[in-house]
Amino acid sequence: MGEEKEDPQKLKRIAAAAYDYENDLRWADYWSNVLIPPHMASRADVIDHFKRKFYQRYIDPELVVEPMSSSSSSQPTRPSATSSPPTNDPYRQRSSGSTNRTSGTSATTGPNPTSLRWDRNTIQFSVNAWVFAVAVLAVLPLVPTNFSHRAYRLSFIGTACSCIYSVYSLYGKPRGWNMQALKVYFQSVIATKDFIYFIYSLTFVTSHLCLKFALIPILCRSLEHVAKFLRRNFSRSSLYRKYLEEPCVWVESNTTTLSILSSHAEIGLGLLLIISLFSWQRNIIQTFMYWQVLKLMYQAPVTAGYHRSVWAKVGRIANPAIQHYAPFLNTPLSAVQRWWFR
Repeated sequence: MGEEKEDPQKLKRIAAAAYDYENDLRWADYWSNVLIPPHMASRADVIDHFKRKFYQRYIDPELVVEPMSSSSSSQPTRPSATSSPPTNDPYRQRSSGSTNRTSGTSATTGPNPTSLRWDRNTIQFSVNAWVFAVAVLAVLPLVPTNFSHRAYRLSFIGTACSCIYSVYSLYGKPRGWNMQALKVYFQSVIATKDFIYFIYSLTFVTSHLCLKFALIPILCRSLEHVAKFLRRNFSRSSLYRKYLEEPCVWVESNTTTLSILSSHAEIGLGLLLIISLFSWQRNIIQTFMYWQVLKLMYQAPVTAGYHRSVWAKVGRIANPAIQHYAPFLNTPLSAVQRWWFR
């Protein structure tokens, strides 16, 4: 008992290590939005570090999470950060143009991944802030129709660019351009949230339909990215503390609520597209493509929990009505379910 009092963080670290992250929907969403190089994302110590950060944010704020040391994060790429630089070190000759130019070459080559990651986050923030502003203009009722339609399409174009840039930053490009290399690459990215919303954006930006309802997931996604960046990088700004701190804290504390809202909107859009097939604005190809996206959202780990919850609610409402008023729909619905779960 004395040891526990001397080290109150010991039990908290044990509880954080034993927590069931895989069955917590928030962990999949949290991990999918962590921007780190691919070679670090597969390391157990890096994953454990972010699991502790997740546990600190959502479960136990009193858990102390020590930052990862820069030497451990760059250990696989360079021999030593403190030893004196030998003149025949091939890594040092590649990473700096001249060794006699400065004596602190090993100290200057280390922070490069951090600066690149900062640049990537800044670009993502800029694009998503622009998407959020344009999407808000698209949904405002007083905006002229032509301008609103243009802002509507620009919102999806900006989201598609943001998503594909994020996928490229995290996973790079395929190792080759043959079928086998492309298959391996797409298997690694197809279940990510960024790739799903890239396909989602393409589905609507190429359509002549203007469904403002489709902007809800776009607004939620861009709002999460903007709030996260502002809270991480502008927390000391007086302007942020006065006007933006409370909204950003609310957004980060309610990511699950925003994900559920997005899931309701995405499934509602699928039903609207089916209804549109009976109008002069029908687009069979877009409807089929969008339902393929919904099927992917139902199966992908980052969105499956939210979508399955909404579909279960739809089933509890629709199944009794179908059995009572339209039993002839059971056969086609069974065929659709076989395709859905395939």
